[in-house]
Amino acid sequence: MKATMQLPRSCDTFVVLPPLTKNNVMIFGKNSDRPQNEVQEVVLSKERVKNSKLKCTYITIDESPKELNNVILSKPAWMWGAEMGANDKNVVIGNEAVWTSNNEGEGDARQKRLLGMDLVRLGLERGSTAEEALDVITSLLEKYGQGGPCSENDDSHIYHNSFLIADCKEAWVLETSGKLWAAEKIISGYRNISNGLTIRTKIDKHSEGLLEKAMALGVWNGKGKFDFSSAFSSGGDEKRQKEGERLLKESTEVGPFTVQDMFNVLRHKDSGICRSCDDTFPTQGSQVSSLSTNSISVHWFTATPDPSISYFKPFIFTPNAQVSPLTESPKEPKREHALYKLHGEHMVSANNDKISEVLRDMERGCLHEIDEFIQKYQQNEKTIDEMDNLMNKCVETEVKLYG
Repeated sequence: MKATMQLPRSCDTFVVLPPLTKNNVMIFGKNSDRPQNEVQEVVLSKERVKNSKLKCTYITIDESPKELNNVILSKPAWMWGAEMGANDKNVVIGNEAVWTSNNEGEGDARQKRLLGMDLVRLGLERGSTAEEALDVITSLLEKYGQGGPCSENDDSHIYHNSFLIADCKEAWVLETSGKLWAAEKIISGYRNISNGLTIRTKIDKHSEGLLEKAMALGVWNGKGKFDFSSAFSSGGDEKRQKEGERLLKESTEVGPFTVQDMFNVLRHKDSGICRSCDDTFPTQGSQVSSLSTNSISVHWFTATPDPSISYFKPFIFTPNAQVSPLTESPKEPKREHALYKLHGEHMVSANNDKISEVLRDMERGCLHEIDEFIQKYQQNEKTIDEMDNLMNKCVETEVKLYG
């Protein structure tokens, strides 16, 4: 029986590489568009207890024999995996739903296997560079496959996945179709993905026997240069893909690209990149990361829907780093964490422009304070442990503003 894959219409992930960026950092950004009312929590996983087996969202796999990285995750509260996140080795990953032509047997996404979101978390926990995370994801994909409902309440919401993986030095785009995959290394410029296959003939790594299997599936005739997207794509959101590329192009042409510029891209409404809470697939969470080879990397999360009315709050990995308990979902049916509830009451329902202005001022102040701290840290005037409760304090400030 042929599986019917639902055409995805959400999510965008971006990366801008040095030297296009301010201070030559790597800047990553992602909007996570998910089903309406699905709560996305931001949690920190440190020194997770390891057993010989690991229960992911649907299946149990072998645990890694190696030490795991500490990770901060923005994740749908009901699942084990994450839409996006970062680890303490300066690796960031975001995933996208993609629609492909390989939907039977090992490509049947109705079967409960590893979710793309599980693979994001596994890549962050086990990969200490972007390429190592890529290798982790692809080896697990080939071993266990991908599939299963990607919504808690809709069994028809199934798909294959693409990933944007970055560290301080390089980025990789990984695109999949069942257990088959291709990866493209990005070492300059900028790149974005939006729910469609984008890898054409520049393939820097791929699954074993990819070309032969593409011919066996009847998606390539074996003539000319192999084109992964042409072979496997069954549609995608080309409009958002092109709009995202345009926004990155325009932003990098006017001067060094900044974290604020990435905030602006993720807040862009006309392109469909930012989706309001009344959309059937709203933006449920957003992340921006600034990755530095010789200084401090900073990860910014909204932990609330619609970045245009949300406050990006910073997190820095320190030996005793904390995130707020107010962004962690309770184990109850709605799973609404405290910040999600307050944001819904004061921003979504009330459409409060005054609070929006205050939040934006707080965010600008936070950006300035982080820049100042990094400068003083580099001059040995500050110590990293001063940032232990950075995100926690920012969340508390936001909660107080809501009253």
